[in-house]
Amino acid sequence: MSNKIPDFLLQKLIKQYGKEVTNNIIEGYSVNRKVTLRINTLKTEIDKIKEILTNSNIKFEEVNWSREALIIENVDENEIRKLSIYENGEVYLQSLSSMLPAIILNPESDENILDMAAAPGGKTTQISALTENKALITACEKNKIRAERLKYNIDKQGAIGINILTQDARNLDSYFSFDKILLDAPCSGSGTISIENDKLEKIFTEELINRSTKTQYELLKKAVSILKFEHEMVYSTCSILEEENEKNIEKILKNSNVELVPIDEKIFDGITLLPAKLKGTIVVAPSELYEGFFIAKIKKI
Repeated sequence: MSNKIPDFLLQKLIKQYGKEVTNNIIEGYSVNRKVTLRINTLKTEIDKIKEILTNSNIKFEEVNWSREALIIENVDENEIRKLSIYENGEVYLQSLSSMLPAIILNPESDENILDMAAAPGGKTTQISALTENKALITACEKNKIRAERLKYNIDKQGAIGINILTQDARNLDSYFSFDKILLDAPCSGSGTISIENDKLEKIFTEELINRSTKTQYELLKKAVSILKFEHEMVYSTCSILEEENEKNIEKILKNSNVELVPIDEKIFDGITLLPAKLKGTIVVAPSELYEGFFIAKIKKI
């Protein structure tokens, strides 16, 4: 067992997952994650990008749950950034785990969709690509500097029909009404920890978890209030702690007119999952290919 992560986190993980699974999680924290990218089908074709990468002597592996996702085998992110296909927005550097929520949301053309915490724009532009620029998307980001980054990425990716709101999504007017909502909530980042980080003890605190949990639930409540009846939303975090994930979902299920829509694990064959406390939700284990991530889908009834 490693002592490189804060002791309180270690105890939380052991309590939630047991010692054996916690050892695997810490191993996942320790590995260097492979570079992954999403091919932007708004600007290019999948086969064209594969050909360009092959001609550039860049080796890649395909992902069985998404034709657009590639795992880069032999170069780092800096080498990808030097390519013209990166410069002009034909590919977007994005973790595999963070591609899952938009796919699970299953956005469709002509839907009115809200991305509640949108910057830097990976999931927003992914929704645009999945709907072939035919959805009406509202992208919310309260931080002005991050909102600028969001706008830059939206423009670079060739995504259209996106309305950027520079405000805290918790304060959205109640007259808003959406067909689908993606809430990739601010979190402690317990799924993406690097134990090589010397400042981890200072950055990762119990106060951070408590603050995140409170904000997440407030965002969840707002999301449910502006989601149309009989419509669905996805809640995700890059945390693997139950207080930020399953417990928040259990609370909203108890206190709001929503039901859980079980996610079919089989469609994500090959992803190592952690045991979820709430059946129908998925918790992705940190590994060489994936960040630790939680995803739940709920429907307003």
